[in-house]
Amino acid sequence: MIKGILSILINLLILFIFIHAIGSWIPKVRESKFYEMLDSLIAPLLEPIRRVLPPTGGFDFSPLVLLFILYFIKRLLGL
Repeated sequence: MIKGILSILINLLILFIFIHAIGSWIPKVRESKFYEMLDSLIAPLLEPIRRVLPPTGGFDFSPLVLLFILYFIKRLLGL
């Protein structure tokens, strides 16, 4: 039961990261209340990664790194 809940939460977080990354390319989406709420959830997770791996050449790879970390956690826990 706990594994199921944890799996759902990680999957939702992965979905939110994808939405956040894609929304960051669209100016009207970035200005929406939904994106602001999503950014307040995702940005604190991305900040430590951005300190180690700053945006390079206009590309921010921190969402990709966070996705790899989440997939690694899922694999490690057998979710």
